[in-house]
Amino acid sequence: MAQKAAKQQAARNTSILKRTHLISLAVNAFFILLRLLVFRASSTRSTYLFYGLLSAPAVTIEFWFERIGRPVFAASGELKKSGEDLEAKGLTEYMWDVLYWTWGCTVVATVFGDKAWWAYIVVPFYSIWLAWTTFGGMKQGMLGMTGGGDTEGPTNGPTSNRQKKMEKKGGQKMQYR
Repeated sequence: MAQKAAKQQAARNTSILKRTHLISLAVNAFFILLRLLVFRASSTRSTYLFYGLLSAPAVTIEFWFERIGRPVFAASGELKKSGEDLEAKGLTEYMWDVLYWTWGCTVVATVFGDKAWWAYIVVPFYSIWLAWTTFGGMKQGMLGMTGGGDTEGPTNGPTSNRQKKMEKKGGQKMQYR
């Protein structure tokens, strides 16, 4: 049964990597062809410098995905390693976001010119926001584990009729975390 899951993971990773490489090829070919053929007059050295500099993260991420996600087969055709899950949450998800944003910025810069590369400034701000919310969530989780996060008494939320009757009889008062 585990071999079946590994084969499914390998097939899924192979299709994801193939799709990623084809999209990347299309986006980069679109930029180069339109800049060389249609927008030749507005293409300067800085255009290609921005393109190379700001496409580097996407190329790096794509090579990283290729390295960790590509399944490895033995000479006999047997699956040796299915590769890491390319649909995982966390850092992998963030890398997909950067890859998609880079492709979008490349297409927009192809059509609208060099000033569109300023849209790439969103990536560092997104990184800061993501780190801040992740740290904030961990901080709340740690405070909840130690018991120091909730300084209030029992919650004053709605109570059921059963709880009211128990309290009226002098029975045990319900407390919830």
